[in-house]
Amino acid sequence: MQKGSLTPAKIAKLTGQFEHCKGQLLELSWITQGSVFKTQQGTWCWTRKVKAKTVTVALSAQQAELFKQAIAQHRKLEVLLAKMRDISQTFLLQSVPGPLRRKRSKPS
Repeated sequence: MQKGSLTPAKIAKLTGQFEHCKGQLLELSWITQGSVFKTQQGTWCWTRKVKAKTVTVALSAQQAELFKQAIAQHRKLEVLLAKMRDISQTFLLQSVPGPLRRKRSKPS
């Protein structure tokens, strides 16, 4: 067996982890990027980047709560996507043999 190749048990584990992440994706609700904050005047604002510029929108207290939840969901989404990328890359790199690696030659 080539170094780094996947065993059936490892394939099953990676597949299970990936499927678990897919299931968690389905549980996510509304998502958005940005941040929500309360100004010194007591009003709520949502900021986000649009074409490298910061855009700010005034919000009601109810909207602010919804945006906070959507931002939290977006952060969960980013974590899940990172996990899925890692799992995918492990599988893709190790599921079939790659080219032989050359040893580095020592400088003279």
